[in-house]
This record gives sequence, structure tokens and C-alpha cells, in this order.
Amino acid sequence: MASRGEFSSRTAFILAASGSAIGLGNIWGFPIQVASNGGGAFVFTYIILTFLLAYPVLMAELIIGRHAKTDTVSSILAVSSGKSKGLAYLTGYWGILTASLILSFYSIIAGWMIAHFLGSVAEMFGNLELKQWLTEFSLMRNLVFCGLFYFLTISIVSSGVTAGIERWSTRLMPMLLVLMVVLIGYIATQEGAAEGWRIYLQPDFSRVLNPDLVIDALGQAFFSLSLGVGTMMIYGSYVSKSENLPKLGAGVAIIDIGVAVLAGLLVIPAMYVALHNGVTIFDDAGNLMASDNLIFTVLPALFETMGSAGLVVSILFFSLMTTAALTSSISMLEVPVAYASESLDLGRTKAAWSVGLAVLAISFVIIFNFSSLFGLVVAFTTKYSEPLVGLLFCIFVGWIWRRDQILAEIKLGSPDAENGLFWKIWPNYVKFVCPLLVILLFWHSLS
Repeated sequence: MASRGEFSSRTAFILAASGSAIGLGNIWGFPIQVASNGGGAFVFTYIILTFLLAYPVLMAELIIGRHAKTDTVSSILAVSSGKSKGLAYLTGYWGILTASLILSFYSIIAGWMIAHFLGSVAEMFGNLELKQWLTEFSLMRNLVFCGLFYFLTISIVSSGVTAGIERWSTRLMPMLLVLMVVLIGYIATQEGAAEGWRIYLQPDFSRVLNPDLVIDALGQAFFSLSLGVGTMMIYGSYVSKSENLPKLGAGVAIIDIGVAVLAGLLVIPAMYVALHNGVTIFDDAGNLMASDNLIFTVLPALFETMGSAGLVVSILFFSLMTTAALTSSISMLEVPVAYASESLDLGRTKAAWSVGLAVLAISFVIIFNFSSLFGLVVAFTTKYSEPLVGLLFCIFVGWIWRRDQILAEIKLGSPDAENGLFWKIWPNYVKFVCPLLVILLFWHSLS
């Protein structure tokens, strides 16, 4: 199994898995959820629910992955038996399809991030005509920069686990954190930022038990950790048998929460700086602007009010967004690539380019039919498909895979696991509680 590659260290895995979890949803999705759901009350609820739902499901994926040391389809098959094998095939292929479809729309948005980054660079050099083309919605711009983002993603994945995913994750994640801290520091010095900090950090505890807030926080916790598509299962398959899985999973969850909280410290104060500078951040009904308008309209308008410094801030901000997108996209592409290279016996490079270009073709279909397909694919994958695949993962670990085999796998890296708090709680929790919470999340998504 050594030939398939492994993460070389615990730090490498945590950075790679955290990079998978930390994407555009954390950087812009989380702050918008916070601003729309009682500020600090949402942050508090989100942190609690991450460990009540997301962490147990994350552990289910990691344990299956490390046990089987193969792609998602074969991994699910490895923990199934008898009549459950048909369900295992369905679950594995469904996860691959979901990851591919998420990547297909995610890469379009990531392409916009690259275009806006280059638009700010073009403005810095005085080329306003090029800047206008780069920052306005058009068919050709979308095709070009979606394709460019795929080229970056495929190039990294084609290099393998150590030379590709690990190498770039350990570079991109520190860069992402540095960019975020620098931007937080600068925005904090601007007029209006204090109001944003107050709204973000002051919880309205009367809203903590609001059903809509709880469901939104539950969904954010689930989706922000890249659960329900098999990415963490694949990354788990590249973890050494000597590693302590519960601690590794906790490290990923903590970093994911930390970056989401940091994103709120950046975006929400920036919104109120924009408001102070005369930029509209609320619609006619008094609600916050939608996420896409916030990132591609409100914040660029804010940067323009900052003069020459605004150009630098804009370049740094869209560098941050592109970096976050790339750390997630490589994990999404790895799901179908691992299957193609291991179950279909394709070489790593051939698998990466063949699968990557096939998913790119789906992205191009979406771009050519943007108004009718984009929202449909987003809703199908994030509202329906991810929760259902996550539910199936819980069923396999809680109801189908033998408990003594699960414990044996965990004890490889934690010999005293049987006596620890994790093993006393997690098996029954993932068997009964997690499925109920996922069903609740799915039911709410239908309403």
C-alpha cells in the first residue's frame, strides 16, 4: 500500500484536511450566516454543533478510510457484508458523483476570484479596460478562468499525495492564515469596524434556541468540514496506521472552527466599514445583501473608497479567496481521481487529467446554461445529496460495520482507546444521534 502514498506527518495531514474543510463557504458563507442569525449567538451555536454532529461524522469517514486504505467505493465495500454490498456501491458512487458536481460549480466561483484578483492588478497598472472585462460577468471570462482554476487543481492532484496534495496544502494553508490576519488587522483600523466587531462578538442569547438558527448552524457545521462526499474518507486512507485518529479529527475540527471565526472577524467588520463609507450593504427589505453580491459588489465598492490602499487590500483579499478555493478543490478532485487510479487502474497523472477534464466539461455545460443549471446543481448537491450520503456513512459505521473491528482500527494509533471518553460516547452517538440530526437537516432543506 505504500505505493499509493501517505501523508508524511500528523501536521501534514491536519493542514491538508483542514484545507479541504476550509473553503469559500467558511470565508464568505459563515460570516453571512453569522450576520443574519444574531451575531455571536450563531457563532456559539455553530461551535457546539460542530462537535455534536460534524466531528462524529468526520471520525466515521476517517476511520473507514484508514481501515480500507483505498478509494471511497472500495472503502465502503470493505466495511460491508452480504446484502449491504449493494448499498455500499450506491453510497460510494453517489459520493463520487456529489464531489464531482460540487467541484463543477465551485470551480466557476473560484474562477471569478482569480479574475477579480487579476482585475485589481490590472487597475494597479492603469489598465481599466482589462479590469472591467475581468470583473464583469461574461461567458468568455467565465470559461477562461474556470479552465485556469482547473489547470491549477489538476496539476496539484496529478503529482500525488506527498508531492502534490501535501506539498501544496502545507504551503497554501499558512499563506491563507497570514493573509487573513493581515487583512483583519488593516480592516480593524478603519472607521465603522468597531460596529461590525460589536455585532459579531456580542451574542443575542435569546436567539440561541431559535429553530431556524439551530438548523442553519447545523448545516454550516456539516458542510464546512467537507462531509458527505468522501473527501475525508480519502484523506483518512492516506493516514499512517500509527496515528491517533480521534486527536487528528479534533485538530481538523478546531482549525476549521478557528478559520471560520477569523473569517467573521474580517468580513463582518469590513461590511460595516463599507456602510460607514456610503456603500449599501442592506437590500430594500432591510436584509443583508446575498453572498455573491457581498463579495463581488459590496467589498469591491469598499476597496474603491480606500484609495490606493484599497487596491492592495483587494489584491490580498482575492488572493485569500483563491487560496481557500484551491485547498478545497484539490480534495474534491481527489475523490474521483483516487477511484480512477485504483479501481480503474489508471496512472495517477492520466487519472487526474482525464477526470479533471471530464468535470471541467460539466462546468462548461453549467456556464453555457448558467441561469437554469447553476442554482439547480448547488441545491441538489449541498441541500440534498451531501446530507443523504453523510447519513449513509453513519449507517455503515453505526449499524453495519462490526464494532470490534472499528475499535481494533482505532486502537492501532491509540492502544488505550477502549477506556477513553471518545469510545464510551462515539459508537452509540454515531449510531443513533447523528442519523437523527442529519435527517432533521435534510427535512429542513426540503421545507
